[in-house]
Amino acid sequence: MSNITKIIGERLRAKRMEHGWSQEYTAEKAGLHPTYIGQLERGEKNATLESVEKICIALQYPMEHLFVHIVTTNFEDPVASECYQIICQQSLQDQKKLLFILKKIIEYKY
Repeated sequence: MSNITKIIGERLRAKRMEHGWSQEYTAEKAGLHPTYIGQLERGEKNATLESVEKICIALQYPMEHLFVHIVTTNFEDPVASECYQIICQQSLQDQKKLLFILKKIIEYKY
């Protein structure tokens, strides 16, 4: 599946786990099948907009937050792309800390 499918699945799983909910409970609240929730979270299925909306409503997670900072163009370097996605999933405060750490590592290296 595409990178966006994986990212959306990871974000949905993270939000579900924040609530402490099982896939079964989330599926029940969203009116979907638990197997489908698992497939979406693993990036194995492309979600319909209707399904995403149902899950977001169940999780009380605004859809616009689900799609924030998703890069639709491919980085030439898959490592850079993965780093970017990981960083974007962190809070602004944690992003600043990560940037500081990265700069210190680079300074130390040279």
